[in-house]
Amino acid sequence: MTATERRIAGFMAKYTPAIAAQLRDARQRLRAHFPRGVEMVFDNYNALVFGIGPTDHTRESFISIAGYPKWVTLFFLDGASLHDPDGLLEGEGKQVRGIRLKTPADMDAPAIIALIEQAIATRADALAGSPPLSTVVKAEVEKQRPRRPASAKA
Repeated sequence: MTATERRIAGFMAKYTPAIAAQLRDARQRLRAHFPRGVEMVFDNYNALVFGIGPTDHTRESFISIAGYPKWVTLFFLDGASLHDPDGLLEGEGKQVRGIRLKTPADMDAPAIIALIEQAIATRADALAGSPPLSTVVKAEVEKQRPRRPASAKA
């Protein structure tokens, strides 16, 4: 295990085993769509986020998985512009939309794969010029909301 993956394992250990397992699985399923690019890890105040973009510039991240105390969400940073015939995308902002995953296997649903492919298509040229998928920890903040629900304190 690399030093980066050991750090990520530490971030994941803050969650209940069930949410940590869902987050690991969802991360693996998202990464499978990206032979090239950069996975950026943000252990933020609200959530542990795995964002992907063509470079390690935070602003170029366009799709992400975020772990919260009770669920995992797939986010599309330009989700408002995606064609969503099944109405899966949630959110009212000008750009970001998300899908709260019931299970990581939801990411294999044809409608969700179609949304992921749409998001990738908008960055296809940039991703084609990216190196093989790598991971970098971009942020680890000291002050964080609890990663476990109040009823699941360890």
